[in-house]
Amino acid sequence: MMKEQLATFRIQLEEFARKHKNDIRKNPAFRSQFHEMCAKVGVDPLASNKGFWAELLGIGDFYYELGVQIVEICLATRPHNGGLINLQELCILLRQRKSDREAVSEDDCLRAISKLKVLGSGFEVISVGKKKLVRSVPTELNKDHNEILELAQAQGFVTVEEVERRLSWTSGRAIDALDTLLDEGLAMIDDGHRDRKRRYWFPCVSSNSTPVADT
Repeated sequence: MMKEQLATFRIQLEEFARKHKNDIRKNPAFRSQFHEMCAKVGVDPLASNKGFWAELLGIGDFYYELGVQIVEICLATRPHNGGLINLQELCILLRQRKSDREAVSEDDCLRAISKLKVLGSGFEVISVGKKKLVRSVPTELNKDHNEILELAQAQGFVTVEEVERRLSWTSGRAIDALDTLLDEGLAMIDDGHRDRKRRYWFPCVSSNSTPVADT
């Protein structure tokens, strides 16, 4: 009975896709709901670029092209952010490349990135606090690094003293974690302040990623 019901659902899903293929291609919210429907009956439209779904919707090509653009953006921004970019920023940069600025959603980005994992090139999405970050380098961030990145979300930067106070760490632990993030290219140093306290800026979580010294 279950097999018969699933077969019926899949036939109905194909009919739905034929009827609404333009909406699926152009509307990211509609596309996300379509993927949820597919998942419920065990259909993966992204499993192959060949076959019924690819021919009907061209949906495999859409995510393949999106994946290529994600790789290009991550490579272009890596000197600035060390290979860790905010998912929202990535979506904005993708929309700037397209004529239809609303054509790409965060859900689309996440699906495209999940397909990039097969390349074994370190692409994955990590959660730091309330933000999702896309990592394009095979850097392993431990719990200390994640806590510092979460702390930095408030202002875009942290100081050694702030890390010690807010996380109840020793100076050695704070400096060691910050130095690692600095070596990995995820942080930038800003020493131009009156209080002479070094700021560690993190472009991947900062809305204003350019350090501004006190005047």
